[in-house]
Amino acid sequence: MPRTRIKICGLTRERDLDDAVDAGADAIGFVLYPPSPRFVPLERACALAERLPPFVTPVLLFVNAAGETVRQALDALPGAAAQFHGDESARDCAASVPAGTRWIRAARMAPGFRLVDFAQEFSAAQALLLDAHVDAYGGAGKVFDWSLVAPGVPARLVLSGGLHAANVAQGIAQVRPWAVDVSSGVEVSKGVKEAGLMRRFCAAVREADDQLADAAAAHPPPESN
Repeated sequence: MPRTRIKICGLTRERDLDDAVDAGADAIGFVLYPPSPRFVPLERACALAERLPPFVTPVLLFVNAAGETVRQALDALPGAAAQFHGDESARDCAASVPAGTRWIRAARMAPGFRLVDFAQEFSAAQALLLDAHVDAYGGAGKVFDWSLVAPGVPARLVLSGGLHAANVAQGIAQVRPWAVDVSSGVEVSKGVKEAGLMRRFCAAVREADDQLADAAAAHPPPESN
């Protein structure tokens, strides 16, 4: 069974970043959207990212930013991935990133949203991040109806929106995402993470993976003739 990757988003402090890495995060998100309470300027994001060990990916989150702003940020932090969380079109996203840069597109999940069509439109994205549909940008820490995610979506899916240690295993079992993304579910206040919450979240993800692997081993697919 593939391992579910873990992204912890909205980091603002050195101590929290170190604790997130120690807990087992695969990616760290920095919010470059000034209205967000988790906003960090680009210079601050770059300074924090210098603490990341190899194989932990920095992700820069943008909301309707100008293409030149996105390119400058990615040039300043080589190896970072981009996450587009606004109203960007597929053309906007592709035109905003340097060649070879990985990028993620957020999808705002609500009844009637056609995720398969969205995945086809954004087929160049490395993954689609599924978040709750709220009036503001971002999921506001709310869980969306996971049954909206039909099987067979032609994309890597990142499950987000109101996740925490007590519900992430259920989300993994139901959606089978490529990755999970958490922010408010490991915070004591906006932008301030808590080491114990991050450890429990990552441990819950690993436990969910183990349970799925055990279930797959106990019920292997029938051999074809």
